[in-house]
Amino acid sequence: MKISLIAAALILLTACTQDKQNEISRKLVEFLDGNYVVTYANGQTAKTWIIKNGKVTSTDKGYYYFWDEKGRYVQTPVENTFIEEIK
Repeated sequence: MKISLIAAALILLTACTQDKQNEISRKLVEFLDGNYVVTYANGQTAKTWIIKNGKVTSTDKGYYYFWDEKGRYVQTPVENTFIEEIK
């Protein structure tokens, strides 16, 4: 039953135009937005950022990236970065 539903959803999604697929994708991303505290700590260096109603994304190159509360783009290495969800 679950496989049938997934197959039907995939067929419907592929039948959509590229614009509609992008719109659906953006809606899903908006659903994942949240509030986070991101801390980078390495030896004596420690920095903290607050993300309000946003998201933290990772890449296959080993970095997190996000926009902070002041609208600045930030990129930090995954290995020394800690992320906490806040309410």
